[in-house]
Amino acid sequence: MDHRSEIKDFLTTRRARITPEQAGLPAYGTSRRVPGLRREEAAMLAGVSVDYYTRLERGNLSGVSESVLESLARAFRLDDAERDHLYDLARQANKSARPVRRRTTRQLRPGVQQLLDAMTGSPAYVRNGRMDILGANHLARAVFAPVFEGPPNLARFIYLDPAAREFYRDWEQLAEDVVALLRGEAGRNPYDKGLTDLIGELSTRSDRFRTWWAAHDVRQHRTGVKRLHHPLVGDLDLSYESMQLTADQGLQLNAYSAEPHSAHQDALNLIASWAATDVRT
Repeated sequence: MDHRSEIKDFLTTRRARITPEQAGLPAYGTSRRVPGLRREEAAMLAGVSVDYYTRLERGNLSGVSESVLESLARAFRLDDAERDHLYDLARQANKSARPVRRRTTRQLRPGVQQLLDAMTGSPAYVRNGRMDILGANHLARAVFAPVFEGPPNLARFIYLDPAAREFYRDWEQLAEDVVALLRGEAGRNPYDKGLTDLIGELSTRSDRFRTWWAAHDVRQHRTGVKRLHHPLVGDLDLSYESMQLTADQGLQLNAYSAEPHSAHQDALNLIASWAATDVRT
């Protein structure tokens, strides 16, 4: 991925979505050649010169100060995920000319797998930034059984496996969220060849992925609800919490639970019973 193009496209798309009215600026006339703010308006809101802002939007964040980054974040009304992404882009731009390749973890430490196995009542797995599932407990393998029918990569499953649209009842939103997660990972780790290959594969094979990738949206997903259609029990709603493993850079633990005393809890218990029988067998 071209890092300067990443910066240019991110700033351009953020500027395009802010209207003068939203920014508290007067909108003279009704005809504007560009969507959102003009460059001079963005520069004014960020408190920098037009020439300096133009340099930034051309992909040059070299030497940019934290105060300017904060001004850009305020001007474009960036949320936490977008602000972090801007800082990641600036951090990469200000590293040495020699690319720094961060190793992407491919295996779990035994202690992490032991923790997963101890979580018998909650489906749980650990993934890396490329959406590879590196480890899971038995209940997660049973709940997310369609994902584990091949090498478990959530992005490939969601975009390339037809079963994903039946398994995830909110497929459209989830698919868009996956793009935003991968976009954030690309900002943190732009020289990961496996990530670049994955993005290239999905862009080639999925029109939806290619369209959403071009939007340069980033998001954080730390809690929420997954609405599944499980082949054994039918519809299943599970709340999830996502936690970074502080001792393992780039790894995230996702744990799921059902509302107590609900039909979804009964369904999860049935899957757990089936999984336990399968393990004994």
